[in-house]
Amino acid sequence: MDYKGVIIEESLTNLDILKELRIVHTQISKVTQKDETPWIKQWTMHTVIIKEDKMDEYAEKLSQLIDIEHCSNWYCDFKNEQFHYVVFFNKIFCLNKSKKQDYEQMREYAITLGLPEYQLPNQIG
Repeated sequence: MDYKGVIIEESLTNLDILKELRIVHTQISKVTQKDETPWIKQWTMHTVIIKEDKMDEYAEKLSQLIDIEHCSNWYCDFKNEQFHYVVFFNKIFCLNKSKKQDYEQMREYAITLGLPEYQLPNQIG
């Protein structure tokens, strides 16, 4: 089962990886004060599909490309029917979607990075 997820272009230090991925949708949103990212004017959100057999490889690549210069809590995440990858800088969570405790550990880590509660990845979906 392929994985589907969103990568925020502005969260990456190098955009070359986007050329390797299958982008199925792009949405641009204006940054608001609530977003807490005053150094950028917009979020460019690319919905991508990643083949199941390539997910570990791309999770590793992305974990090295996430920008921590301005903000240490950027992440991207990808789901299929059974698993949910949440990728932070230098930290990857491969969560079983049916195990609440997997999500609790990831959410605790995200909070230590300063991720706002409303932006935390969740188990639903």
